[in-house]
Amino acid sequence: MEDDDLSLYESPTWDSGSLTPGQSAFERHKASLQTLLDWLPYECESVEDMHANLEYIVSRLAICAETRNWLTLTTWDGILQCWLLMHYPMPKPMRVKLVHLYYELCLVPGLESRVVRNWADILSRLLANRPDQRRKLESTDLQLSWKPLWRVLQKELWPKRRLQDSSRNMVNILLFVAELSKRYYPASEIPEMMTTFLPLLTKDSALTMVPVMTSFLPPTHSHIYLPSLFKIWEAFNSSVIDDRMIDMCGSLSEEHVAGKAGDAGEEGGAAWQDVGIWTDSQFKFLAGKALNSMHVPVGGSKGASTTAGHADLYGDKNGLRIKKPINRANGLAKLFVFSMCIDGPVREETGEVKRGQHFSPQPTGYLAGSKALDHLDKLITSTESYFHPSNQGFWSLILTMFLHRLTAEFSKRWQEEQEPTCKTPITRRLTLDMRRAFVTTLRTAALLSMFSKDPFTMGYAQASLRSLAFIEPKLIMPDLLERAYNGLEVVNETHRTTAVLTMLAGVAHPLVCEKAWLGGQKHVVPLLEMCIPGIDLNDHVKTICACMFISSVVQYIRIGDVSMHSAGVPLTDDATAGEMIDIDEAADSQLPDRAVGAGAPVMNKEEERAAARESTTAFADWVTAMFRRVLALYENLPEEGGRRATTGGKMEESVLSAIKNMLDIVCLHLSDALFDLVLRLVYDYATTNAKANAVRAFGQLISCLSRAQPEKTVTKFLPFCIDQIKEELRHGASSMRTTSVHTPIPSDTTLHWNISILRGCFAYGGAVLVKYKPEILSLTSLLVERAKSERGYSSTGRLLNRVLSTLTSIYPVNSRCVNTKEWNKPEFDQIHLKYWGTLYDPQDAEIEWHVPSSDEIGFALEILDKVASPALDKVEALAKIADSWDEVGRNDFCRYLCALRSMWSGLSTLFQEGPKVVANPCLNTECELPELLVTPLDVKCGFALADPQDPRYQTAMASRTRFGEVLHSASAALRQLKGGEDHLDALVGLSKSIDVYLLDYAMTRSTFDSLRKAYIQSRDATRMWSRQRSSPRMVLIRRAHAYHAGRVYMHALYRRRSQLDDHLLQDLVEMSLSPYLRLRKHAQAVLYNACGYFVRSTKLCLPYVFGALAKGTDPDRMKGALHVLWNKGIASYALADIDYSGQYLLSVLNCQHQEKPSIQKIVGNLAQDALAYLAEDAVHTDACVEDHPGVAKAVAEVKQECNLAHDHQSLLLRAAEKRAARSRLRNKRHTDTLSAVLNVAMRPVTHWRYVEMATQFLFRFLRRDISPPPELSSFFVAKSVDPHPTTRLVAQKAVVRLTYHIKIRTYARTNDEMWLDEWRCPLETDVTIVDPTAFLKTLEQPPQADVNGRSTYVDKISTGFIAWQSTLKAYRVVPEGDPPFLWDTSSIPALQSMKAALSESEFVPSLISRWSQESSKNIASPDLRMDNVTYMKSLAKIFQHELLELILPAIEPLLKDSDRFKQRAGAEMVIGLLRGSKHWPKQWRDQLWGWFMAQIQAIHNSIRPDTLSFWDAAFNELLIERDPWRSEPFIKWILSLPLDFHGDSTFAMTKSLMLFNAVIDSLGLRFLPACDKYMRLFLDNANTGYAEIRTQIAQNLHAIIATQWRPTYPSTDAFLRACEQQRDPLHIRDARYMDRIVSIVQLFPQWRLERLPPPRVAHSQYDKVGLTMLQWFWECSHNPQAVLVLPYLVAMLPEILRMSELNDNSELQKYSSAVLYVLSAVDPPEEYAGAIAESFLEAIKSSSSWRIRLKALPTLLVFYYRNLMSIPGDVTSKIMDVLLDCLADENVEVRDMASKMLSGVVRCSQRHSILSLKDHFLASASKARLPNRRDPTYAESLRTLHSAILGLCALIDSFPYLVEPWMPPLTDVLAMHATDPAPISTTIRKCASEFKKTHQDTWHKDQLAFDEDQLQNLSTMLVGTSYYA
Repeated sequence: MEDDDLSLYESPTWDSGSLTPGQSAFERHKASLQTLLDWLPYECESVEDMHANLEYIVSRLAICAETRNWLTLTTWDGILQCWLLMHYPMPKPMRVKLVHLYYELCLVPGLESRVVRNWADILSRLLANRPDQRRKLESTDLQLSWKPLWRVLQKELWPKRRLQDSSRNMVNILLFVAELSKRYYPASEIPEMMTTFLPLLTKDSALTMVPVMTSFLPPTHSHIYLPSLFKIWEAFNSSVIDDRMIDMCGSLSEEHVAGKAGDAGEEGGAAWQDVGIWTDSQFKFLAGKALNSMHVPVGGSKGASTTAGHADLYGDKNGLRIKKPINRANGLAKLFVFSMCIDGPVREETGEVKRGQHFSPQPTGYLAGSKALDHLDKLITSTESYFHPSNQGFWSLILTMFLHRLTAEFSKRWQEEQEPTCKTPITRRLTLDMRRAFVTTLRTAALLSMFSKDPFTMGYAQASLRSLAFIEPKLIMPDLLERAYNGLEVVNETHRTTAVLTMLAGVAHPLVCEKAWLGGQKHVVPLLEMCIPGIDLNDHVKTICACMFISSVVQYIRIGDVSMHSAGVPLTDDATAGEMIDIDEAADSQLPDRAVGAGAPVMNKEEERAAARESTTAFADWVTAMFRRVLALYENLPEEGGRRATTGGKMEESVLSAIKNMLDIVCLHLSDALFDLVLRLVYDYATTNAKANAVRAFGQLISCLSRAQPEKTVTKFLPFCIDQIKEELRHGASSMRTTSVHTPIPSDTTLHWNISILRGCFAYGGAVLVKYKPEILSLTSLLVERAKSERGYSSTGRLLNRVLSTLTSIYPVNSRCVNTKEWNKPEFDQIHLKYWGTLYDPQDAEIEWHVPSSDEIGFALEILDKVASPALDKVEALAKIADSWDEVGRNDFCRYLCALRSMWSGLSTLFQEGPKVVANPCLNTECELPELLVTPLDVKCGFALADPQDPRYQTAMASRTRFGEVLHSASAALRQLKGGEDHLDALVGLSKSIDVYLLDYAMTRSTFDSLRKAYIQSRDATRMWSRQRSSPRMVLIRRAHAYHAGRVYMHALYRRRSQLDDHLLQDLVEMSLSPYLRLRKHAQAVLYNACGYFVRSTKLCLPYVFGALAKGTDPDRMKGALHVLWNKGIASYALADIDYSGQYLLSVLNCQHQEKPSIQKIVGNLAQDALAYLAEDAVHTDACVEDHPGVAKAVAEVKQECNLAHDHQSLLLRAAEKRAARSRLRNKRHTDTLSAVLNVAMRPVTHWRYVEMATQFLFRFLRRDISPPPELSSFFVAKSVDPHPTTRLVAQKAVVRLTYHIKIRTYARTNDEMWLDEWRCPLETDVTIVDPTAFLKTLEQPPQADVNGRSTYVDKISTGFIAWQSTLKAYRVVPEGDPPFLWDTSSIPALQSMKAALSESEFVPSLISRWSQESSKNIASPDLRMDNVTYMKSLAKIFQHELLELILPAIEPLLKDSDRFKQRAGAEMVIGLLRGSKHWPKQWRDQLWGWFMAQIQAIHNSIRPDTLSFWDAAFNELLIERDPWRSEPFIKWILSLPLDFHGDSTFAMTKSLMLFNAVIDSLGLRFLPACDKYMRLFLDNANTGYAEIRTQIAQNLHAIIATQWRPTYPSTDAFLRACEQQRDPLHIRDARYMDRIVSIVQLFPQWRLERLPPPRVAHSQYDKVGLTMLQWFWECSHNPQAVLVLPYLVAMLPEILRMSELNDNSELQKYSSAVLYVLSAVDPPEEYAGAIAESFLEAIKSSSSWRIRLKALPTLLVFYYRNLMSIPGDVTSKIMDVLLDCLADENVEVRDMASKMLSGVVRCSQRHSILSLKDHFLASASKARLPNRRDPTYAESLRTLHSAILGLCALIDSFPYLVEPWMPPLTDVLAMHATDPAPISTTIRKCASEFKKTHQDTWHKDQLAFDEDQLQNLSTMLVGTSYYA
């Protein structure tokens, strides 16, 4: 693949102007483009011209596709991306056909995944279905077929075990294609999709099939599939399914927000239901998932709130390969926001409290009449306290991200519904009430997390506040300003200051714009003044934040005093009556200084404007103070130094960058008077100071002034600086000759200071520079001659670079907040306040540019003539005498070269390169055509000189060419020198100069990326929603600049190489191999870059690099070559290249001659990284000759949209001729390379490390479409007994793959079958399933050959969970006789050589010896090595019974050996043989199984605890995915083993149970008839006394229940109907063994009475059965089928609560507590939530033990919180009743716990009951009187009073961070009882202490809610008594 293949970005877009309803998308796009083109200062291509370019690109794509030249096609993809970057409209038919073509390309089988990923990326760009854009294509424009993609995808979803490659990512690429395309799949295909997918969905494949279904199903007609997906979701406990379904539900909510009135129409749109498009039960379920997705810690648990993530690890391992970065917050936010509408009554105030109740009933109605908003309110309310910084945890990020996405989606929906094109009916839209309620709901949470310590959490919180301020500024801005003033005043809490500054930067627009929020403008200047102390070098973060805030505000305003211009006249002549302001009258009213917050007086528009105008008087003082603060910071900077002459470290650099950006914006927006003031201030400083540590920084400050007003700045500074520089040079400044970076000499400071000032002056305003041409020319000439120190001449170079760049570049000027016409109006100074915060539509912004004039170009050429030309002469002359250089010569060479490269670096757009003569195109003419070599996209971009006939063009061209020639001759001369270390600086200078010559043309990628990022950052920081049309003018200017940069960038890409370019690239290669590390690293970096821009430059350089690895090469030179080859871009190109891939590998393998460890380490790493590029499909990609009808059809269609060139057909025919040659050559090269590598590997002198490398290469060379040579086969067999473990492992894998490829070639009849894994074994047949029950019955019969009954084995039943597929794969029984098929004839030689190697007498003993070696890891209990089993299985499959005589005698002693490692080797061999005997003739199969069954009892007897794990794995492997009748004797033997649960030997019982477990797992559906029998057996023996046996029983109980869960339907349609009509179509609520469990539960009370005393308590029946049941529940809860155990768990819940109070059995207590908590970590079906809560309540009410109440309350709280959304209101009322009862419990601990729980319940769902509860507790407290302690009623009275006090404290605790109006009066009561006896006083003190802790951050505000007496009460509550009492 070309290494210059790029990842480019399609340009972001907007809609230009108002949309005409009838306007086509093409016309809209054209209008949008025209706005862009109108901005540019040069004429651009017409739409027709660019369409012709597109047709040319498409014609090349078509030729490549037709001739299967995939790698060349990918290079043209890059050009198509370039075309898209230009943002020209593409006709819809062309886009449709291109999408279809790339879709088909993604489906070509057997291609390299990198190529397919590239095409998927192009497909994504063509569809451009991004959230911030209108869709380019609707489903009516394009229809794609899903079946071909599904066909290709199946191979990746279920890869063959022996071919599986963990590094392969094709499954995710194809699913990405499916997601892109699903909108365009016909909705009529949905039933067929469901019929295809649902039968494949089983318990084991859910994690695979749910992502597939969500990726394929179209977003329309969702009523067909949504009910079934919801039921499946409800049944599985899985984080993966949660992610996918939440994402899908969010997308569908947005898609169908308009219901049937939306894009999908009446038929495809979703019908509105109870909440948006969801039913009430669905939405409750979704809201519950949302709450649990927040992972907030309840009840002290800090872990995840569900077991779903854990369950995924037990689930489908294949499914875990499917990865998609899903942001759950995104889907949840869309779900809530796009489900909001008026769909219910508005929530009313709480009704009357019922008699006997002390709390209010559940309120009727919904918040603002919206159910979704009401659910959101409940969710936010319940999690509110977790937003506070003191409750920081991993959940904080999740919560604030959710908040951020909510506000962003709400803004988006609100704005979209204001558009005239919005299809949502008026009655379903958001209302003002909903908007206010939404903001009020989220406001507290966002304000709480604003000061979070985690920067990401804080960032999301502030983004939320920014959106809320945009939605409803009146509700947000006062609160923000209040916190802002407090945060800026607090000096000692820098965290709050930085948080406030970043927050203010985000809300800058509503702050400055009176249209956005009336009331912000008057705060601008005070806030700017307060943030000046934030500019502080000691606090980098604060400084950056302060600069960000100043920039954000100033970009919207003009900095000028308005008050001095106001004299009571209208602001404009055409002012309306409402805008007339009498200043005198306004001044009379005394303005509050910083009136913010709820209590601030409300001012009308006139008063606000007057206050704002008055505040501008402080601008002059602020500007002066700010500049002085910056200058003071500069003075304290660390000294400049280091290799890059930076100021300090990264933090100082980032501070300076922030200050520079801020000053840029401030200087641009100064009024003329203030600009003059600043200019004087800076000039005075500049002329009286010269700070060595601030040279660069001060120059940046001057450039900011120059950008605003270049003429004034240059006029002011130039004369002074020239005089100073001349004076300094006269006195010897920069006269000390140096060539490397050094610390500046103090005496040179003034020179550097003034050069830096001049560089700043010359940054902008090319026309101004022309006025001072003589001065500049003489000064630069003088500096070039006289500046001799490195610092001096590099500063001179930068000055020259700046001058030339300013003269010849196109760049925007006057980037102010308003158009220059407005800015320059005489009256603007008086009225600019009303323009603050102006936003422009794109077409209204007028953008000005600097375009080089002929004078400026002439000036630049004059500099080249008078400065560059003499310098070049000197460099040329010095290069010729390089061998006699002294220090002077070296210095002269370096400084003149520095001046030259600096000048040419500034002239990147001086002239446009013409066509080049390519001396060496690096084409392989045997298989390539020069016409298909990629050509750049030639677009206009304003080069200063573009006409080759222009004399100025020719002059410039000649100068540049001469520069390049001198560089080449100089590098050739310097390379000849010996002892080159003296010349190292000169060589590095040459390397930098070559970099400039080759790459400083047009624009580099990094410059383009930085301009583009600057635009995107400023756009995202200022826009409020994704499709906002209007923007600040500065953003539009950056947009225009980025677009211009994109055009310039096109000229840097895909450049041709002239002869001179080739020479310089070769010079770079030589430098990259230099012995000097500094030069080598620099040259390599330049080389890598150059290879990315020049076509085929990598291919040009490779031979030189390979040559440097030859024997006898200097080690450093070798090291350089290896580093070049190790580069990712060069390696990927070389290894894909038809000519060099083999040479690359052989060059690496021939590095053995160099023994240096550092080199060998690089070789090892390089070889390892190369493996990624050697997949078998990499060769097939280039050698592919198969036809692909889909691609051919798509190409034919796309050609119809093009006007093809007259020579197109002849070019196509020539390309077709090359196709066969390319394939032939590729295959020949592959064979040659393989032989050469094999030769290296087999050489006796080859080091073992290189043998290992070669083996890995050879393994990767194996191809399924070509037979391997016999030598390779025998090599792999021989190496599979190699002493080196890695070589042995690779060789074994190679044998496995090689044998599998033979099988593929034997079975596959077509290429598609071969590459899509669709081949069929000759024994394979399809069993038609008409009646599943009858089919399962037939499976109970043993299959036999040649009979009328069952004659097939069914190994895998991967269907039949929901529905059955129509057919199932089966294999015919192999009768006695010869093998049933012969292997592929082309593979016979390879098989014979393998057999010969295997038959050698030493092979089997060597293999046994290697496999029997001790493991280095896990020696205590060795694991079964599946690689070994697969190896033996592969040999057995290929050679069948021929190996038995060799292997069986050797295995037998191993199986009985006491050495566990030998035993493991025997197990691996025998299991491999048995698995591989699947298709052996009957006589040999029977012989093998007979032998095995003769050994099995001895094997069973020899299993010990340290060998159990691998024998368990071995027996599982033997039985898994095999028809049980294949292993009939073994299974019968297992089932004959006695299942003893109470024997003497735990281990003997464990062995039997382990084997039985293997049978259950392997039998699957076939075990169903025996389930009941064994369930009874296990439950009958649940009272076993052995912990290990209990674990086995628990696992088996779970396995049986999981096996029995099979809600099969006769058809998919029947299942879909059941999902719509039935409550439980998947039967997850069915509890088959409930009677049995209930009978056990009924025995528990009796067993509890019979418990034995400690220490024998663990032997009690109660404890033993209880532990078994608890372990079963625990096991099930962490599995995907967790919901199945809930009915049993609910039945046993009261008993589990009783178990949790038992202190005498720690294990029982531990498991019971764990099960109670894990109950909350599984999402129960809706009706279970209430039932489980009722069980808890019943246990609390009915229990006589206070311990049970104490244990049940916190677990009830956790369960209640986790299921808040689905617990019915009546159950909540019962919970409140129980809590109030428990508050009066006799036990003080229960009362305390009830108080804690009450505060939690009130906080999250009972706020409406607060006042009634408060009244009840106050009444109780006032009635309660404490009598004398001796009084018999004392205890009762104390309890009653304590109950009331606890209730009041619970209410206060329920609002930990707020002070509600009802709180302060409670202090009167609590203070009165603060001195009462314990526990009353303790409770009050604890409550007060907690209150103080949670309110300390906001106490300055909260204390205002209390009067003086109440504050005194608080003090009394804290200490128990008052000082004044």
